Amino acid sequence: MEAHHHHPIHVQSAKMGKILGWSILLNLLFVLVEAGVGFSQGSLSLLSDAGHNLSDVFSLILVAVGFRLSKLHANARFTYGYRKSTILISLLNAIILLLAVGGIIIEAIHKFSHPMPVNGAAVGWTAFVGIIVNGATTLLLMRRQKGDLNVRGAFLHMAADTLVSVGVVISGVIIACTGVYVIDPFISLCIALIILISTWRLLSSSLRLSLDGTPEGISLSQVDEAIRETPHVKSFHHVHVWAMSTTSNALTAHIVIDSLDHMEETKHALKHKLAEMGITHTTLEMETTACHCQEHDCDCQDPDRDCQDPDCLCHHS
Repeated sequence: MEAHHHHPIHVQSAKMGKILGWSILLNLLFVLVEAGVGFSQGSLSLLSDAGHNLSDVFSLILVAVGFRLSKLHANARFTYGYRKSTILISLLNAIILLLAVGGIIIEAIHKFSHPMPVNGAAVGWTAFVGIIVNGATTLLLMRRQKGDLNVRGAFLHMAADTLVSVGVVISGVIIACTGVYVIDPFISLCIALIILISTWRLLSSSLRLSLDGTPEGISLSQVDEAIRETPHVKSFHHVHVWAMSTTSNALTAHIVIDSLDHMEETKHALKHKLAEMGITHTTLEMETTACHCQEHDCDCQDPDRDCQDPDCLCHHS
């Protein structure tokens, strides 16, 4: 039964690996073609788009590396395994893209001051190929981007690249028809703006997860409400939610219940609710105020001893 449960997960992992492999190969080939045409025709928009596509290749490679690391088992030095590396990789990808934006802006400003003739037809046809390559990669990643920040980042970048290639095609058509070469650096600035917008959310999400902030899509108020409405829960405190990876969230909390007799059923109900909210790794310390003994200095860690002190809490993990 257990083997049957894990088989689909293994198949999905293999599919994701193949998708990343094909995406890397397609984009790397296109970068070589686009850079070659950009150099030969003196097109900044093509060279800037090729540079961005090259950063996407590195991004996809990093996503693949993070995907592999997340599958490695925990050990004595890394008791959670290497799942956190996926967050660090998404942060690194965002930084790489920001550096690429800076380079494109600097070159575009220089090109405005020193415009150069550009073969509009060559630019347009090369970018048209980019629409096909980037569009195909976007479709490959579309179905798997919802549950993983890394894959979603790659998906957003490839979708933005598809739009950018459309813009470069428009640039090539305008240049071919009008001979207005200044449109080339103008399109480059538009490319930089699109990259910046698509990168900002990835950067902010990666930074938040790196600092163990509440993961996107998890509402702490909804978590509190779910705990509060669980039968036998009297109160709760020390609730912490963070991301173990780009796909796995964790929670720890102290739960005060009416009786330790209801501990297991309460814990089961809570874990089920939290799993439905996207929190799959939970550590719950169950406590109770039901203490009625004759000593005021009882050891609250011992549930067999009780006291008349109303502040006494008997703990049980």
